[in-house]
Amino acid sequence: MSLVPILLLGLGGMLVGGVISLVRQGATRFSIGLVAALALLSLAAGVAWLIPGDS
Repeated sequence: MSLVPILLLGLGGMLVGGVISLVRQGATRFSIGLVAALALLSLAAGVAWLIPGDS
């Protein structure tokens, strides 16, 4: 079992929390969108890493 997907999912969770915090603070749409995109990318990579492949 690799540590990478756990780290990616943890990073994604922290970034989702950051998005919630940015929304509550009234940040710009660009910064919210940027952090949200990074969160989705991290979560998707963590899940994709867990999917069994051919190797």
